[in-house]
Amino acid sequence: MIDRPALIPLLLVPLLALVALPLVGSPSTWITLTAAGLAMGMIIFIIASGLTLIFGLMDVLNFGHGVFIALGAFVAVSVLGALPAWVTADDLGLNLSALALAMIAAMLAAGAVGFVFERVIVRRVYGQHLKQILITMGGMVVGEELIKVIWGAQQIALPLPAALRGALIVGDAAIEKYRVLAMVVGLVVFGVMMLVLNRTKLGLLIRAGVQDREMVESLGYRIRQLFVGVFVVGSALAGLGGVMWGLYQQNVIPQMGAQVNVLIFIVIIIGGLGSTGGCFLGALLVGLLANYTGFLVPKVALFSNILLMGAILLWRPRGLFPVTSR
Repeated sequence: MIDRPALIPLLLVPLLALVALPLVGSPSTWITLTAAGLAMGMIIFIIASGLTLIFGLMDVLNFGHGVFIALGAFVAVSVLGALPAWVTADDLGLNLSALALAMIAAMLAAGAVGFVFERVIVRRVYGQHLKQILITMGGMVVGEELIKVIWGAQQIALPLPAALRGALIVGDAAIEKYRVLAMVVGLVVFGVMMLVLNRTKLGLLIRAGVQDREMVESLGYRIRQLFVGVFVVGSALAGLGGVMWGLYQQNVIPQMGAQVNVLIFIVIIIGGLGSTGGCFLGALLVGLLANYTGFLVPKVALFSNILLMGAILLWRPRGLFPVTSR
């Protein structure tokens, strides 16, 4: 039987878009803003998905998540910088190949560093939230300094590959090509995560571990190894998000991860701590609202995410899709 109250949050995204249409006025401008908001939301989801996954299973408040985002972006700078012929060629296939290599390298690097981060730092503070916050923030500071040692402290340009520059014209609306790619990548990440979590034995163990860790351990499964694997995957997703965010901003700085940390936590609080579906929905709402308010009331755009989080928490104090065990 369908739980109708649980489905109500799913209507928020189309409702927000419909409310914005008469306020924006021009249908073509509305289409451009909506596409931009959805693309921004998808990128935020990719960045935040790893953190909500880590919190969902491991109950770890990883305030060092931002360092994996920055690491992924800087690795992409190096990979794309080593392939200038592929990046500057007006060939979509070569451009996407270069981008795919950058994404894979970023995910591998972030995943490897995530493994070390979990073994050296996080493992010692399981179940201790205050210590988790302090020690992971310290880890992020150290990580940022190491990034400065390797790539320097200055801002580095990360231009889009040639074929992804410019916009597609749909009627009178312009939709940037990179934003279309961001939407595709975001949907693929969301689809794969939902497929793994809901249709595989691994996903069953992860969801069971969220609900009752002791029960899973009593069945003979090594939950700690599962923890490590989830942390590595979550870090790799942050690295992928760093590539997407860096290309979205078209520049990278060592502090870029720390700058989006607040936005990430707003998204996972809106969605419900530990909920992948809630994180996806929360990211889309944040992306759309930021673009609509940026066009209609620019001054409000600066704190629109805080207003959205406040409104959602007044309605649903545990977020849109709270995980039942929390």
